[in-house]
Amino acid sequence: MRAIEERGAGLDVVFANAGSGEFRPLDSITVEHVANTFDTNVYGTIFTVQKALPLLNEGASVVLTGSTSAVSGIPAFGVYAASKAAIRSFGRTWAAELMGRKIRVNTLVPGSTETPGLAGLAASPEEAPGLLKGIASGVPMGRMAHPDEIANAALFLASDQSSFMTGGELFVDGGQQQL
Repeated sequence: MRAIEERGAGLDVVFANAGSGEFRPLDSITVEHVANTFDTNVYGTIFTVQKALPLLNEGASVVLTGSTSAVSGIPAFGVYAASKAAIRSFGRTWAAELMGRKIRVNTLVPGSTETPGLAGLAASPEEAPGLLKGIASGVPMGRMAHPDEIANAALFLASDQSSFMTGGELFVDGGQQQL
């Protein structure tokens, strides 16, 4: 933020993309598990946006990364889902708070995306292909998103093409939550 401030042009876009989680059923959730998940997903997002706030130009766009997990019940993924539900709430609250500065805040909600992080949720590297195949089978489009598809949606939210959108959620999930 210091380098951006020294440049003197402010910020037109902040993309707060934090996400980390692991499967833990209710009976094995620990304080450390909750703290680690919320430290990354919630605190990381809050303090990224907060530190950028003085640098945001009028009309800037803030894009938060949510998750379809925040609106569905996935067994053993409750802590992660709760952290992403917090992000969903921040998107709406901050959009209202920053309206006077004409700063838009929206939440990008990607579905399952082909990333190393998703494959890393498997119990072992050998189990990753089966996990990914199972996840893809639950997507109406029959596949997971490619990272560039999610990036294109983030670019839309960051751009003037979404100039009349704030406080919203853009689901890019192959129909997973909508169908």
